[in-house]
Amino acid sequence: MNVDSPYAAKPWLKNYDFWVDAEPNMPRQSLYQILQIASVAYRDKPATAFLGAFQTFGEVKSQVDRFATALAKLGVVKGDRVGIMLPNCPQYLISFFAIVRLGAIVTNINPIYTPREVEAVAKDSGLKAIVVLDLMAHTVLSVRGNTAIEHVIVTSLQEYSAHPEIAPAVPAGMLSFKTLIDETAIALPRISITPEEDVAVLQYTGGTTGVPKGAMLTHFNLYSNVIQSYMWGRELTQRGDERYLMVIPYFHIYGQTVGMLLGTWNGAMQIPVPKFDPEALIQAIKTYKPTFFPGVPTLYISMLNHPEIKTCGLEYVRRFNSGSAPLPVEVIEQFEQLSGAMLYEGYGLTEASPTTHSTPTLARRKPGSIGLTYPATEAKIVDLETGTQEVPLGQEGELCIRGPQIMKGYWNRPDETSIALRDGWLYTGDVARMDEDGYFYIVQRKKDMIIVGGFNVYPNEVEDVLFTHSAVLEAAVIGIPDQYRGESVKAFVVLKPGAVASTEELAEFCKANLAKYKLPSVIEIVPGLPKSAVGKVLRRELREIESKK
Repeated sequence: MNVDSPYAAKPWLKNYDFWVDAEPNMPRQSLYQILQIASVAYRDKPATAFLGAFQTFGEVKSQVDRFATALAKLGVVKGDRVGIMLPNCPQYLISFFAIVRLGAIVTNINPIYTPREVEAVAKDSGLKAIVVLDLMAHTVLSVRGNTAIEHVIVTSLQEYSAHPEIAPAVPAGMLSFKTLIDETAIALPRISITPEEDVAVLQYTGGTTGVPKGAMLTHFNLYSNVIQSYMWGRELTQRGDERYLMVIPYFHIYGQTVGMLLGTWNGAMQIPVPKFDPEALIQAIKTYKPTFFPGVPTLYISMLNHPEIKTCGLEYVRRFNSGSAPLPVEVIEQFEQLSGAMLYEGYGLTEASPTTHSTPTLARRKPGSIGLTYPATEAKIVDLETGTQEVPLGQEGELCIRGPQIMKGYWNRPDETSIALRDGWLYTGDVARMDEDGYFYIVQRKKDMIIVGGFNVYPNEVEDVLFTHSAVLEAAVIGIPDQYRGESVKAFVVLKPGAVASTEELAEFCKANLAKYKLPSVIEIVPGLPKSAVGKVLRRELREIESKK
């Protein structure tokens, strides 16, 4: 960091120097080594608990090695892209570690993608093979002829449940996941991995410009973020005695790193939940008594309103963690009062593997902030116009980050890479500020910012006000065209079950808490908000819907 920077010579930097010095000691090995270590240290401990069935780390590693051998016999070699189109289940872990063991590249695909979306990812990445759930096999089959996919491997949730005798129907021309494992003897090829250079995961994201593209995350990027996460939370971690409740999807970078990879590193029994269902979630908490529960704001909000939440066993959870979207302070306070444990808030993005900031475990806590930078991670705030000047402390600007977890670049997109990565810094596209103690606060995405008559309006600020109304469950704010002011504010509001509130009442509530130019000119009460697979509200879809009216 430049000694003339406004962030220099601050008390928090005394610890910062230690973290930067830790970077050369970050692991430079294949991600497969995480499973290798766990299978030695925790061989007979359960690695997964899924639909009544358990698998030990030793059993998982054996199946990983068999599946890697099977993929090698099918012609998968280092650098090939192999898709995983699965919900949370043991097969995801097995597929992931088998693919990276060969030096091939995991390409995550959302299981609920439409044929058009699957085809787009398959073509852009050049998929050679794909592992898919039997219920979604028809989607892959419908576009296979337009892609380079040579092998489609099918599995079912029942195969790894307490009733594995129910075999999936494998369409003609496809292969059975379980049969490949059961009929293959381990004969692993020798593969040389250069962790800093070799890509382990191709994670598709809208990035900072809204155009879907594959972030190239190397073995070094992801392994580093696992170790950073472990170092950050080690005071509350008991390796070999952890139980991770995994509702956030593995195919999302948050669930993949903070859940699957970190869980394997910590020797945790992972409790994969294929899809979010409040009743299934409550039952999983009662049955398995998880110690770690990573989630998203919408998940915690829904839990607060569940009738059994007070009696399901939340007191066994040592650490709750929220990511993917800003967490209202009111939700933090309500959930902590309910559970008795701290609800940590982290920040990250796909291009950073993903975590860069989090609530500190022992240092001062500032609700509403995303906390401090991770070990070996630097951050700065630059002006929104040019991105070249660091702004004074407390002033808003674009958040920039650098560290071992920052991606290699975008797949076949040098133009997009040059926008996101500049002089070693990742330009996040998020408007943020940093206070005098080094705590960071996310204000808004640059692209979500609304300009009303020349004034900047940040949707989060309006949403936070609406959220404090007793009848409001969720709120999302976008900008809509305004002939006079350029843009005006529109709010979409979801009411709590059984609650009643008029748009006029909500408008009056806003008037008492917001400056005039920030007030919504339109409030629409809706039954629900469009969300991503991880539960993030999609303002982009709201804008698209609004543009068609």
